Amino acid sequence: MPKPMFPFSFWSDYYFLFIILQLACVYHAYRHNNREGIYLTLFLPVIGSLIYFFQEILPDITSGNLVQNLQLALWPDGRVKEWEKRVQAAGTITNKMELAAAYGQRKAYDKAIQLTQECAQSYAADQGIFLQLARLQFMNNQFAESLATFDKVNSFKGVRMVNTSDELMYAQALEATANTTKAEEAYQKIIQVHHSLEAMYYYGLLLKKQGRTQEAREQFERTKAEIGLHPRYVRRTIRKWVWLSRKELATLK
Repeated sequence: MPKPMFPFSFWSDYYFLFIILQLACVYHAYRHNNREGIYLTLFLPVIGSLIYFFQEILPDITSGNLVQNLQLALWPDGRVKEWEKRVQAAGTITNKMELAAAYGQRKAYDKAIQLTQECAQSYAADQGIFLQLARLQFMNNQFAESLATFDKVNSFKGVRMVNTSDELMYAQALEATANTTKAEEAYQKIIQVHHSLEAMYYYGLLLKKQGRTQEAREQFERTKAEIGLHPRYVRRTIRKWVWLSRKELATLK
């Protein structure tokens, strides 16, 4: 005798799968400071979770970022151990620089800096080594040293910093070393050339510290106004600066 069909049998069979999908989407949105994504998946559990999955998580899967993040979460020291073995087998500059990058990823900045400096002594004309050293020094809060190393990179013939992240580190290092005027000029240049929401946010914080409330408010509001100028795949990665700017706006009087 055939099994009777119930109108909600499909839903009952797959209900827990949707719950798992919703939880995964909420966690992903939380990790990426995506407040709109959290609201979407909470208030529209099924449709919202599906929309969020295809717009936010699937691109991470296809780009390989999700796999890399899972590897870091499940085996945080895996990359370090792998490159330590490679350096033991063959102490090439390439292997040492990869190991230094792995140390940096695990926030073992002292080890990363020491190894990178050793490589720089052997290859004093390699701007790529010095650029990585400047980044590591910045991440280790060695702002004066980072500035000096960035300046050395810029001193190489025909070489200038073109990466927005590097330019932003330079501006923040200037601010951290009380070079406020130069920091402000650096932030303004990054914003003008790259329309960087991150630069707008940090420039807003600088203005807020100086008591220039109206100018700070303009920078924080600008993040929301200019996020639409970036391609959709970029908006996913910079949305958090809009969210952080809104939080700062709420503190301004």
